[in-house]
Amino acid sequence: MAEQTDTAPGARPSTTPAANGGDVTVFSGSAHPEFARRMCDLLGVELSPAVTDRFSNDCLQVQLQANCRRRDVYIVQPLVPPVQENLVELLLMLDAARGASAAHVTAVIPHFSYARSDKKDDSRISIGGRLVADLLVASGATRVLTMALHSPQVHGFFSVPVDHLTAVNELARYFAGNGRDLSNTVVVSPDLGNAKVATQLARLLGVPVAAGQKQRLADDRVVIDSIVGEVAGKDVIVLDDEIANGGSMAEIVRVLRQQTDGSIAIACTHGLFTGSAIERLTGLGLDEIVTTDTVPLTPDKQLPAMTVCSVAPLFAEAVRRTNCGESVSTLFDS
Repeated sequence: MAEQTDTAPGARPSTTPAANGGDVTVFSGSAHPEFARRMCDLLGVELSPAVTDRFSNDCLQVQLQANCRRRDVYIVQPLVPPVQENLVELLLMLDAARGASAAHVTAVIPHFSYARSDKKDDSRISIGGRLVADLLVASGATRVLTMALHSPQVHGFFSVPVDHLTAVNELARYFAGNGRDLSNTVVVSPDLGNAKVATQLARLLGVPVAAGQKQRLADDRVVIDSIVGEVAGKDVIVLDDEIANGGSMAEIVRVLRQQTDGSIAIACTHGLFTGSAIERLTGLGLDEIVTTDTVPLTPDKQLPAMTVCSVAPLFAEAVRRTNCGESVSTLFDS
C-alpha cells in the first residue's frame, strides 16, 4: 500500500509552518492520532498531549495536558467506529478547551459520519447530522474543519463557520500521475447525487462522466438499474464520497462489467470498509482501490491493489490559513 501526495494537477497545499505557530495548539482524540501527527509535522508544531480516562461507571473524562489560554486550539477527531465513543470524547475535549480559556476552538473532523443523517425520510426519526452539529457548538466549537460531507445541506446545520474541504484535487493528482494514459477513461458516479463531484474529477482529468441510477433498498442493499452516459469499451474510475459496506460499489461494478471489458478502478474520500466490504471488494477483480487517510485503516483492510492518498497536507494548510487569517477556499482554485 502506497502513500501518494505529490502528483499533479490542481492546487497544491503549502507545507510552510503556521505563521503564528506559537498560537496554535493541536490535540488529538483516540480515533486517528496518526493523522493529527502528520498535520503537526507539516505545521511545524508539537502534537499536545491529552489523556482520556474511563470511570468504573463507564463515563469518560478528558484532560488536555497543555496550555490553551488565549490560544488557537485544534482538536482532531474523525467520527469513525466506534462512532459514539469518539463523538463523546470529541465533545469532552471541546468543552475542556473552552473551559481552559482558548481563544478559538476548531473541531477538525476529517470524516463527519453523521452527515448521512441529513433529512427526515421516514416517520418519527431524528435528523442526526443537525443534532450532532448542535452538540459540537454547544460543547465549545467555534469553527469546524471537515471534508466531503455527504450532502451540501449538512454544511448549513452548523451555526458556526465551517471549512468544507474536498479530496477531488488529491485524487486527480493520483490518477493523472505516473504517465497514466487517460484517453479512453470515463469517471462514473454510482448515483446521480454524487454526479457533481464526479464531474469535478472528470473535468480535472479531461475525461467524460457518467452516473448510475441507484435505488437504495436498505443500508446494505442497493439496485442500479442503468447508467446514464457512455461507458462501453471504456476504462472506468468509479468515484464515491464514502465506501462503507461496499454494497453500492459491488452493484455499480456488476453493471459496468456488463458494458465494458476495460479496467475498473474505484476511488473514494472516506474508506470505512465496514462489515463485509473487504470480502466484496476482493471478489470484484478491481484494478485499483484508491482512498484517503481521513479514516484509519487497520492492516486487515489494506488490500494489495489499494492506494491511500494523504489529505493531511490539505488539512494542515487549511489550519495554517485559518490561523493566519487567509482564505481557505482558494486552496481549490485550479
